[in-house]
Amino acid sequence: MSAQQVPVVVLAGFLGAGKTTLLNHLLRSARGTRIGVMVNDFGDIGIDAMTVAGQVGSTVSLGNGCLCCAVDASELDEYLEVLTRPELRLDVIVIEASGLAEPQELIRMLLASENRRVVYGGLVEVVDAAEFAATRERHPETDRHLALADLVVVNKADRVPADGLRAVRETVAGLAGRAAVIEAAHGRIDPELLFDRVVPEGEITGQMSIEDVLYGDEDEHAHPHAAYDTVSLTTAVPLHPRRLMAFLDARPQGLYRLKGFVDLGPADPAHRYRVHAVGRFLRFYPEPWPAGEERLSQLVLIGSGVDAAALRKELAGCELDGPDDTPDEHALWGVLRYVPQDDEPRAEDELPPER
Repeated sequence: MSAQQVPVVVLAGFLGAGKTTLLNHLLRSARGTRIGVMVNDFGDIGIDAMTVAGQVGSTVSLGNGCLCCAVDASELDEYLEVLTRPELRLDVIVIEASGLAEPQELIRMLLASENRRVVYGGLVEVVDAAEFAATRERHPETDRHLALADLVVVNKADRVPADGLRAVRETVAGLAGRAAVIEAAHGRIDPELLFDRVVPEGEITGQMSIEDVLYGDEDEHAHPHAAYDTVSLTTAVPLHPRRLMAFLDARPQGLYRLKGFVDLGPADPAHRYRVHAVGRFLRFYPEPWPAGEERLSQLVLIGSGVDAAALRKELAGCELDGPDDTPDEHALWGVLRYVPQDDEPRAEDELPPER
């Protein structure tokens, strides 16, 4: 079940922030990744040359393996069921919320979904750097939306002087709490912030695609990872479940995604645990160890401004320290709290308190 789960990312922000521009960029940068797009709006929705003209329930192929449909929020689960059919082989689903949508409700609906083939992929909030102060004045709920975000994209950064951009970013970071905050121009962010990009068979990793040539620019290719950091952690020493949970509970501000596998040693020698975390959302998926595979804990952490050395030191502190450092019979309970159960989901547990 867990191997077939499709992450669902909510893309939100007020009118004019640049959500559709960012979405178009993701679609052009797909490079083999099959993206399902759900547009929660009732007006004319332009995705490059394609327009879905306010018709709820329409589904359109974008010609590159991606699909788009315009849906009423009340039909969210119905269309998740459609887009997660195994034959579609989608790698990620992005919901572009209406500019006037309440992202908290979309998150609640996703977390309360009975569809076992989806997993929450985070809330990406897009803000217009040039209009940020005016947007907060017109829409006081901006502060609350930012508090919910897992990743904030300060878009149109090229339209603001350096000191003004710094002030916007500081304000956004203060409102967004532990969320990662990155700057962008024209909605250009690296798709790997949001999902694992698939390279088509026969294409060399890092090779420029036709989309890159047509839509990219020199600056974007010169600094493809300037906005975020990726830290890879590997250890052959089993981890103590309690210390691992302390590590995950204290994951730092700016850390957006965490993925990989952990070996919990004598606490559960029969299984490795696949980890999926985005923002404050966390899940473990136990699965049998593949025959003959070396038992390693391997984690990849993605965020903005994270301290790689500190993270490696903290992970090293989770390792079992000799034969006397043996987890007791209750040590696994903290991990098991985040393993999906039959009585899931509980949407309230995944959202921060109202401000």
